[in-house]
Amino acid sequence: MSSMSYMEKLLDGVEVEWKTIAEVGELVRGNGLPKADFTESGVPAIHYGQIYTHYGLSTVSTKSFVSLETATKLKKVDKGDVVITNTSENLEDVGKALCYLGEQQAVTGGHATIFKPSKIILGKYFTYFTQTEVFAKEKRRYAKGAKVIDVSATDMAKIKIPIPCPENPKKTLEIQAEIVRILDAFTELTAELTAELNARKKQYNYYRDQLLNFEEGEVEWKTLGEVAEFRRGTAITKKQTTNGNVPVVANGPAPTYFHGEINREGETIVIARSGAYAGYVSYWNQPIFLTDAFSVHPDSAILMTKFVFHLLQNKQEHIHGMKKGAGVPHVRVKEFESYLVPIPSLTDQARIVAILDKFDTLTTSINEGLPREIELRQKQYEYYRDLLLSFPKPDTAVAA
Repeated sequence: MSSMSYMEKLLDGVEVEWKTIAEVGELVRGNGLPKADFTESGVPAIHYGQIYTHYGLSTVSTKSFVSLETATKLKKVDKGDVVITNTSENLEDVGKALCYLGEQQAVTGGHATIFKPSKIILGKYFTYFTQTEVFAKEKRRYAKGAKVIDVSATDMAKIKIPIPCPENPKKTLEIQAEIVRILDAFTELTAELTAELNARKKQYNYYRDQLLNFEEGEVEWKTLGEVAEFRRGTAITKKQTTNGNVPVVANGPAPTYFHGEINREGETIVIARSGAYAGYVSYWNQPIFLTDAFSVHPDSAILMTKFVFHLLQNKQEHIHGMKKGAGVPHVRVKEFESYLVPIPSLTDQARIVAILDKFDTLTTSINEGLPREIELRQKQYEYYRDLLLSFPKPDTAVAA
């Protein structure tokens, strides 16, 4: 798709006007709707939390309901309306929007505003525009609050959006519908890939449970302390690091910063020692500098490092439950030393590792597999979204 030629052909010489949201629709602030009001059936209800969950898709199908009596007290969402978040703990989530295309009328609560489009704008076109950087810059101007950030419906109404030839409703809706059609194709593909990824993750978890489940008497069991060495990390601050590209691994899934020295190399199992990620198990096969964590080094004569990693990762939820302490939670080496692990033959370990590694690559790798494909499709979507919704503003055109 050639950017200018395609847009020129799509617009076919018509002018694009920037109009305030108040000029192209009505904004209705929601009211009420505590979680206690939800029921198993009844009138569809959109809780603003669903917008955070579904953001990235262009529509929402409600899975929440309220009674008819409760619904009569709430603001109504009609087919094609857009529900926008007004409040959040971070600015990124404020102004997130979803177009409701359910056949039934729905209702929404007080942390959201309903945009009811006029005859010159499509709800889904508006929804896609709220995901652009242009909209993000505008909402930043009106955001208020520190801990809880709010953009009121009154201020949101002042934000301008581009409308091709608004004086011709039929023509403008045709242009908007074509833009929506293209962007829908990208979001639907991403949604399909995400659904596929979720299915593969379930499949991975199932096979991992099966492959790592050994019956009593089937294999020998030993404590991890009997078959592995535990080594603590070295305390270091960012100021103490030297220039280098060695990851400093501490209490989380990603490097804290980088360093010029190494204190672990080769295959290393790392268990975060303290903090929110206390007990988090990760695997590294490169030089690292280990700090607020400890590493596990199995006896290679009887255990493969990657096999032990898969064993521990499969018990990640249980390991997180081993955390102690109220202020700063932590896990202790002593408890891991008494952790029982199965010891099948090295041949069986290699077979199990090969199968699980393939699943792991497919479901978690950012360089290959489905996560990589989803990332590429998302970038492709963002490119075309910005291309299709980037119209010069009148003041920009005059300045040029």
